[in-house]
Amino acid sequence: MRLLLAEDEKELSDALVVILTHANYSVDAVYDGQEALDYLDGIEYDAVILDIMMPKVDGLAVLRRIRSKGNCVPVLLLTAKSEIDDRVAGLDCGADDYLTKPFASKELLARIRAITRRQPALQDTDLHCGNVILSRTDFLMIGPDGQERLANKEFQLMEMLMINAGQCISTERFLEKIWGYDSDAEINVVWVNLSALRKKLAAVGADIRIRVSRGLGYSLEAI
Repeated sequence: MRLLLAEDEKELSDALVVILTHANYSVDAVYDGQEALDYLDGIEYDAVILDIMMPKVDGLAVLRRIRSKGNCVPVLLLTAKSEIDDRVAGLDCGADDYLTKPFASKELLARIRAITRRQPALQDTDLHCGNVILSRTDFLMIGPDGQERLANKEFQLMEMLMINAGQCISTERFLEKIWGYDSDAEINVVWVNLSALRKKLAAVGADIRIRVSRGLGYSLEAI
């Protein structure tokens, strides 16, 4: 899953990126509200972590603007304020949840899981395709012949393929969704990770495979 983190405190932002990446999320970090709006205009995110107090455009204004455009991406607000009026204002603007600083990393991750589970494609903890299970809690691919732990990008690629089973996903779409449109990653990083996934699918005795359609992309299909 791809997250947008809008937090103007650089040290806190860096720490949150480490925590979220370790939890197998892809994260784009921005440091002001205008930058957050620019990213949200160009990229489809699975959730947004939005600090209220930010330069240029504050978090509540960002939230109002994206909701006025019909963007229903789940939003978790971060605030140093604990007054009830701030919480109510955020929820009234369309936030899905809020978290008051300081907070524990476990609570942050739990709240992200909670708001993303409200999306139909992300309601189940486990994904199923053929005889393969993808566990979102411990990042395991499980089949009749065993299980394989997936690295961060492998997990996100497999998650995209299973959510969109039977549909062709282009290499460019993988790059945009998982590495980010402004990433320096080359197309071959997608190929390398898909190759690793193919080997792990074979190792667990999967009855599904990753099929390549030249010029179009990749899809998950039954063998």
